[in-house]
Amino acid sequence: MSESKLEEKPPPDEDVNEPQLESPPDPPKKKGILAAIKRGFVTEFPKDFSFKEGRAKVITIAWPAFIELFLLQLASMVSTMMVGGLGTWAIAAVGFSGQLRLLAIAIFQAFNTGSTALIARAKGADDPELASAVMHRTIMFSMAMSLIMATLGTLFALPLVRLVGATDEASIIGATQYFRIIMITFPANAFSMAVTAVLRGIGQTRVSMVYNVTANVTNVILGVLLIHGNFGFPALGISGAAIALGGGQVIASIIAFITIVRGSEMLKLSFKKLFRIDFITLKRISKIGTPAMFEQLFMRFGNIMFFRIIASLGTDAFATHQIVMNIHMLTFMTGQAFGISATSLLGQSMGQKRPDIGQALVQLCRRYSLLVSSALVAAIVIFGNPLISLYTDNTYVIATGVTLLWVVAATQPFQSSQQVLAGALRGAGDTKAVAACIFIGIVIVRPVMAFLTVTFTPLGLMGIWLAMLLDQVARSAYVMWRFVSEKWKTIRV
Repeated sequence: MSESKLEEKPPPDEDVNEPQLESPPDPPKKKGILAAIKRGFVTEFPKDFSFKEGRAKVITIAWPAFIELFLLQLASMVSTMMVGGLGTWAIAAVGFSGQLRLLAIAIFQAFNTGSTALIARAKGADDPELASAVMHRTIMFSMAMSLIMATLGTLFALPLVRLVGATDEASIIGATQYFRIIMITFPANAFSMAVTAVLRGIGQTRVSMVYNVTANVTNVILGVLLIHGNFGFPALGISGAAIALGGGQVIASIIAFITIVRGSEMLKLSFKKLFRIDFITLKRISKIGTPAMFEQLFMRFGNIMFFRIIASLGTDAFATHQIVMNIHMLTFMTGQAFGISATSLLGQSMGQKRPDIGQALVQLCRRYSLLVSSALVAAIVIFGNPLISLYTDNTYVIATGVTLLWVVAATQPFQSSQQVLAGALRGAGDTKAVAACIFIGIVIVRPVMAFLTVTFTPLGLMGIWLAMLLDQVARSAYVMWRFVSEKWKTIRV
């Protein structure tokens, strides 16, 4: 047989007579919000990306963020418990001041959201120049705006406290003192927040964990010394609690400054670059940050309306709400931690032009967030009575608070999913959708339902918390639909 005839033979593993069948096309996806929600519970990994690798990525970012946020809230709980020894008016005063502080940081959180998303994409695309430019603009903006906000907050503390619904004289005086003191150290708080945001963009959550945990420990130690006057220190009451919080923020800002000056391959502070005007980078940050700013403003506006409704129930009811919310925030930390992981990983995947990997990682974040938050809320419900008793000996507050913890448990599946998916949408730059979500839930659903239940039913504080549950259900459904729609894949930043 000739060599040419040998070459004409087909390979032994092929059958030339067998027709080659094409793989069937994917079935069309069903439309509608229920179908979208159903698809949202399916985790599909790309063939070139393993589950083990995805799990490692999710946990590497999420666990330091979880520890940081959990200990932060634990410190807040201890501080509130110490303040609770002064009376329910003091717990209410800290609650009113806390709402004002959150209103003050709304603009920074919005700008930081844009920074985190852009830096995550820069890391995914291996673009250290963009990451550096974003970091310097973020720090410059935070320091300039924080000085303005600190001045305004100090000067107008009293009318602002009245604005959020404080009516009891003792609560008004205490909240005014507390807010003025924490606004003095507000620039330090804004700086550490900015550094935390840029570090999260590159997935560095361990460093921010270190300085924020140090701040929390400082807060607790100073609180023990200054609120009730221990070990020879003066008893400064609610002012002592504010000094303790401010002192912790200053410590955090110092460590954050040292961290960013030492720098890394992607991010290192340069004073020459800090004061440069870079309108192109600012525009890119603002493109994501502007909707996020409206998100934060919607949230603060809705919460102010909500707080005014709660305040109308009286000081004891407001203190009860504040205590249960303080405990409830422990479960928020889980969703926030895995939401941070979702933000960073989806942003990096978009920078790598691999949204399919990012999508799978986000679903893993949702799964782990639900597991951890469910275990946490089970412990909270079981030990609810002794836990609330650490805050106060008021029998009404304890009995009502224990009942409300069951609503906290019912909220968890919706809250956990909503926080992770909202974080993912931020990472993709789809901050308009998150702003719409906040508007629907916190500006419309929550205050309207709270007003209706308080005005037309005898539910009182229980009606308030049922309104919060309905808010989380509505927001969870909306962000699930938005994420599964995959419109975020087409967004350019």
